[in-house]
Amino acid sequence: MMEQQMKKGNIVRDDEEKWVYDASVDHKGRVPLRASTGAWKASLFIIAIEFSERLSYFGIATSLIIYLTKVIHQDLKTAARSVNYWGGVTTLMPLFGGFVADAYSGRFHTVIVSSIVYLLGLLLLTMSWFAPSLKACDAEVCAEPRKVHVVAFFVAIYLISIGTGGHKPALESFGADQFDDDHSEEKRKKMSFFNWWNSGLCCGLLLGVTVIVYVQDHVDWGVADIIVTIVMAFSLLIFIIGRPYYRYRKPSGSPLTPMLQVLVAAISKRKLPYPSNPAELYEVPKSQKAQGRLLCHTKKLKFLDRAAIVEDNENSIDKQSPWRLATLTKVEEMKLVLNMIPIWLASLPFGICVAQTSTFFIKQGVIMNRNIGDFQIPPASIFALAAIGLIISVTIYEKLLVPALRKATGNERGINILQRIGIGMLFSTTTMIVAALVERKRLAAVKKDPVHGSLSMSVFWLAPQFLIIGAGDGFSLIGLQEYFYDQVPDSMRSLGIAFYLSVIGAANFLSSLLITLVDNITEKGGKSWFGKDLNSSRLDNFYWLLAVITLANLCIFVVVAKRYSYKNVQSMAVANCNEDDAAAVGSMA
Repeated sequence: MMEQQMKKGNIVRDDEEKWVYDASVDHKGRVPLRASTGAWKASLFIIAIEFSERLSYFGIATSLIIYLTKVIHQDLKTAARSVNYWGGVTTLMPLFGGFVADAYSGRFHTVIVSSIVYLLGLLLLTMSWFAPSLKACDAEVCAEPRKVHVVAFFVAIYLISIGTGGHKPALESFGADQFDDDHSEEKRKKMSFFNWWNSGLCCGLLLGVTVIVYVQDHVDWGVADIIVTIVMAFSLLIFIIGRPYYRYRKPSGSPLTPMLQVLVAAISKRKLPYPSNPAELYEVPKSQKAQGRLLCHTKKLKFLDRAAIVEDNENSIDKQSPWRLATLTKVEEMKLVLNMIPIWLASLPFGICVAQTSTFFIKQGVIMNRNIGDFQIPPASIFALAAIGLIISVTIYEKLLVPALRKATGNERGINILQRIGIGMLFSTTTMIVAALVERKRLAAVKKDPVHGSLSMSVFWLAPQFLIIGAGDGFSLIGLQEYFYDQVPDSMRSLGIAFYLSVIGAANFLSSLLITLVDNITEKGGKSWFGKDLNSSRLDNFYWLLAVITLANLCIFVVVAKRYSYKNVQSMAVANCNEDDAAAVGSMA
């Protein structure tokens, strides 16, 4: 009898080793074969298109403030606001794209459609430079650009925003979907996926802010646009070629409906007594769970548990309306989303610091000495140091810190996700302090020599602030990606990546609002911190303000993180689990 059970167990294990039973399908709609689909063999195609998209995006984004001031002739404040608005829309649009990918179109098809929209934006951007009817003007240097050029330019970059809105959340979650959470080897690889995803992203960023920016600065804006368009088109072709190797998740309908059902059911049963044992709350058997995983009961937000209370009435459980009775897993998924709100809010000041790298940090580089011998560094290329900082921090974290911390803490991640994010926030505070000190030194040089003061300082004085914010991104940005992908319900993972991106998007808008607010307040006090140019501004004071805000916010984040309950997936068909285990592991779900 025991031999038969052991043989049966071995057959099941061999079967699970051969096939992938995580509700994904292959390109023909069948259960995927593990050896020929998913994992790194599929992820490499996905990282390739992310590399190309980031090359295009950062080639445009880092030079945007320069284009707006030199070609469109906007003043510094207006240009900074324009960049922040565009960055805000670009990183908030994924909320819509992620919702569509999860609910209706699926991640693969969302990536294809959004990439085509992205390409249309790049084509229009190229035409706005070369087409005679759309050019800024007929002369080499424009005193004032034609309105048709301004309109075409902004339509083009906002088409890129819309394309990014579908591309970013769907592609990153599609890449993470290639790893099976229930397979120990693939699960460990998945923990490294976000680190190497961001390394690929940074390689694209590095080429974008060096090669593409160099072409913009020394050859022609239009030639740079042609290059990024060709690269994007080629990478889309590579992504399509990888189709047979991918694992796909079928869209599961609107993820908002089950959450609304939980809320309605909980309110309608608010007067019912709470059961003495959480095991009495309704849950479907694991064998009947078609998609996703069952979640364990948690003690927080107990009011929502009432949605899973089984009432004593004549109707059988199967006939109960989902608006009257929800499963425990649906209740816990609702709790997961609500628990994310404080983390999302506490991440915004970090995002405001990140927003400065593509506006004021770049503009500082424009007026400093950028010469290395006879070669002049394009101002936006200094942004490459942030990418280098990120790559260094990710490599050290992945190869040195994680193995050492695994042994010390017993946590497979090394440290939990929120600890990683908190470390990155400390880096952002340090960045603002360093930036304030460097800007104060630059202003002192300008005071001594108003004409050549800034040029007496090398652009590499900005290197520390870029390297530190890049190293911080290796902790906080990657931590936020992993957190929002991992902690959302399984059916909302594209939206999870969109939540991460919306932190940066909302922070861009908040940065613009903060600039306007500080400008108005300081102007009433005698002199605005934001003058017509950097030499008449007091950016150092603004950076000190951001340092104080981020440090105060870090204290709040630590309190919120300590109270946070991680997602706890059932390993057995039980309705209640050890919540402390989930907190200790830092969510290995």
